Amino acid sequence: MKRATIGIVAAGLVLTGAGAALAVQQGSIPKLETRGVEFTDGHYKFNPPGTNHGSFEWSGLLRDVNAGDGHNVYVQVRVEGHGWARYYGKQRRAVRVHHSDWSGAQRYTDDASIRVCRDRGSLRPDNCSPAQSFAYRRD
Repeated sequence: MKRATIGIVAAGLVLTGAGAALAVQQGSIPKLETRGVEFTDGHYKFNPPGTNHGSFEWSGLLRDVNAGDGHNVYVQVRVEGHGWARYYGKQRRAVRVHHSDWSGAQRYTDDASIRVCRDRGSLRPDNCSPAQSFAYRRD
């Protein structure tokens, strides 16, 4: 009987440790803004391996703050050193956005950057906010 109890306790410790190693890290994204666009009420989380591709999942409110300029707005996200992925909003509106980004070459994402931009067309460069970077902390 004593061996069975020790085995159950050991199994419980192993399962508890495995859960801690795969914990979700999440937090708030500070307000991102540049002329004509803002991103507020932002949240993110790093998903563990096996959950949504181990992605960097993010959401927030993307807003065109200069409706009269005729330009669209977008969010850019970069994970694991890859290029920027672009997610467009709507001209003259605020839209709630929620996306996940990951690298197919890795089991999980542990670094990401996000910024907002105003699309000024093909003749003028877009203006973007400074990038906000996030990294998965291993305690």
